Amino acid sequence: MESSSSGGAVAEHSRRRIAYYYDANIGNYYYGVEHVMKPNRIRMAHHLILNYGMYRHLGIFRPFPATVEEMSRFHNPGYLEFLKKATPDNLNRLGGGMLKYNVGEDCPVFDGLFEFCQLSSGGSLAAAIKLNKKRADIAINWMGGLHHAKKGEASGFCYTNDIVLGILELLKYHKRVLYVDIDVHHGDGVEEAFYTTDRVMTVSFHKFGDFFPGTGDIKTTGHGIGKNFSVNVPLKSDINDQSYQSIFKPVMQRVIERFEPAAIVLQCGADSLNGDPLGRFNMTLKGHGECVRFLRSFNIPMMLLGGGGYSPNNVARCWAYETAIACNVELSNDIPSNDFMEFFGPNYKLHIEARKVENKNSQTIPEDAFQSFNDPTLTVDMANPDIRHAPQIMDNVVAHPGEFYDAQNTAGMFRHEENYALKFPYPDHQYGF
Repeated sequence: MESSSSGGAVAEHSRRRIAYYYDANIGNYYYGVEHVMKPNRIRMAHHLILNYGMYRHLGIFRPFPATVEEMSRFHNPGYLEFLKKATPDNLNRLGGGMLKYNVGEDCPVFDGLFEFCQLSSGGSLAAAIKLNKKRADIAINWMGGLHHAKKGEASGFCYTNDIVLGILELLKYHKRVLYVDIDVHHGDGVEEAFYTTDRVMTVSFHKFGDFFPGTGDIKTTGHGIGKNFSVNVPLKSDINDQSYQSIFKPVMQRVIERFEPAAIVLQCGADSLNGDPLGRFNMTLKGHGECVRFLRSFNIPMMLLGGGGYSPNNVARCWAYETAIACNVELSNDIPSNDFMEFFGPNYKLHIEARKVENKNSQTIPEDAFQSFNDPTLTVDMANPDIRHAPQIMDNVVAHPGEFYDAQNTAGMFRHEENYALKFPYPDHQYGF
């Protein structure tokens, strides 16, 4: 495993293959004039990525929209049917459903709502499939990262949970998946979906207290066989880059050492940046991007997703910068000419400055943050199943039924592949196509 104790970038042994998913239609959707969520921020990020010349380092793909069948692997069919039918023109006939599915002010009905969900979810499904087929080392979907959506209801500007759908796809080929959330809000929808399994570990760094969604206490650690596989790091306002990294790096180092994930999903919500109208942190692009750089250093297949972020210009800056980190290229601080140039004034620079405010977080990590890893039962739970262990471990190992997954499951894959001429160990007719 490629890693660095200091968390800095390490020398490249080979060029990472980066798959980047984008659909130009994503910027056409509009939550409403008073709503802070602006999907056009993804288009702005895309223009920065192109005009910085990063297309030379990316495989750029347009994903297929997710189908109802694909999204129903997690979401209730009745809820998806509601989203499919809901339009601004038939709100009067949706009254009961809007209340039932928590659709209204924060999660409004807008033109093309269901298609928006299909693009977000389709991008994360395609990214997962690309990693499953080992066609990429890092897969990026800035259209995704909508971590609040629940199985049967909308929440926090999120309608369908592309992250859960992507992780479920990864689990077809990967024994353990690590989910990391650096959005200013707790990743409650993803944690809830995997709260009772030991094959997915969720780790969320977020503002906690009188703050949406109100979940993510440090004592919330999972249930049943999922006990100790949910890690929450609640933070206070105005945390800066240095303080954030003094917590993030040791926690994630320990998590990766103990959990040994086969794949990582990182939600890069940009509302944890300084200046966000909803966020309360004081981070810059460099501190935020350092999370990407640190996890990239472990050389584990990784999916990068979008998320929150309500200053569209800073969101675009952030995700362009983190695309560059994924590609291991340096960007000039001078923003190149692009279709949204006026939004980056008055200085037209990539990087933003932190505010001069008091950091309300201590520099020490509470012992409770590592409580999960001090549980002696994890010696068994997290033991690498692919190597021989001491008798005190092996005598207690009982394979969970969830470990017996189909590594040859190819259903639904090939529509996301640019090259159908793949080599398989058996004739094509045995795969049903």
